[in-house]
Amino acid sequence: MNKIQLVDAIVHSTGCPKANVKKCIDAFLAVASETLREGDKITLSGFGTFQVVKSPTRMGRNFLTGTPVEIPARSVVKFRQSFDMDAL
Repeated sequence: MNKIQLVDAIVHSTGCPKANVKKCIDAFLAVASETLREGDKITLSGFGTFQVVKSPTRMGRNFLTGTPVEIPARSVVKFRQSFDMDAL
């Protein structure tokens, strides 16, 4: 499901105007991005938790030549599903 499909599904299930639903989703994404950028986590009860974790520097291989390549450390967003999602 992409963003347009999500907006349509929410409009269909709530009856709210499409423009309002799109604004709400855009606002949520902006707030979530900023929160994660600051290093905080987002917990949505019954859905799951988004948080930023640090991926350490590691060694990989160039798949064409087989030579070792250092993969730099980076921050990635991880999602952990809530245990309550089984009830859905």
